[in-house]
Amino acid sequence: MSASTSSTAGLGALAAEPGLLTGARATDSAAVQAPQQRLAAPGLPALFAKALQRLRAAPLGLLLAWGVLALVALWAIAPGWFTSYNPVLGTAGQQLQAPSAAHWLGTDALGRDSYARLVYGAVHSLSGAFVAVSVGLVLGTLLGLVAGAAGGWVEDAVMRLVDVLLSVPSLLLSLSVIIILGFGTVNAALAVGIVSVASFARLVRSEVVRVRRSDYVEAALGSGGRFAAVLWRHVLPNSLTSVIALAALQFGSAILAISTLGFLGYGAPPPTPEWGLLIAEGRNYISTAWWLTAAPGLLVAAVVLAANHISADLTRRRA
Repeated sequence: MSASTSSTAGLGALAAEPGLLTGARATDSAAVQAPQQRLAAPGLPALFAKALQRLRAAPLGLLLAWGVLALVALWAIAPGWFTSYNPVLGTAGQQLQAPSAAHWLGTDALGRDSYARLVYGAVHSLSGAFVAVSVGLVLGTLLGLVAGAAGGWVEDAVMRLVDVLLSVPSLLLSLSVIIILGFGTVNAALAVGIVSVASFARLVRSEVVRVRRSDYVEAALGSGGRFAAVLWRHVLPNSLTSVIALAALQFGSAILAISTLGFLGYGAPPPTPEWGLLIAEGRNYISTAWWLTAAPGLLVAAVVLAANHISADLTRRRA
């Protein structure tokens, strides 16, 4: 009797104070939602703060390298944002003008603004370097993956082909490919890309051989995984870290090689504002209009050094 009386009193107390019941439910729901809120806490402000912290910790040289590449990329994407001059049409009476407020880098022998030709030439040099690196990366990764995974006589045959490609001077091999394919920016990019296949293939093969002997790869094969699936899911992703650093290095080398071919007359035809062709056009006036050669030459050097600096940073992070 006393037990029923106490339970009745307890129910009466809860009924008299409904806030206790709702408060308990609110506490339970808050406890359930708390982990969800903690998981969703890193939002955009947190990501921006983390990115800003990384920028502050980055070396000044690395920031300058990324800034140079970002500026040149913007030139290639939207050149009209940076200059209002036509890079192909000249102005009568404005031939060989020295750098001034109207023409920041002077004008050439046909009265064309040199700064505008540099800006509009970024798309030709960068797109050619991108095509060259893509060709070398894809073909070289495929050859290196096959050689490192298959082994045996397949590896020997692929690596002997790579040795032959590496034994030929890169400029001579590029000229040979251009003579076969023909002149032009695309053909020059393909030639430079074919030259870089050997470097990518040798690096990928060494990385595949290293990763293939790892414990998790042996475990995946021992658990019944197909060889091609293990190669695609485990071996290849863990072999591309150093390949990305080499791609950044080859990007700068490709710009230098394409500019060299353009300087020799095997690249883009006039009046295309390609950087190597700009240097070639200005060499006849180097004593009277030095800016025609100095500006594109310094720009090519800055872009190549920036790409090399980024590649060195990626290599240090991997180590």
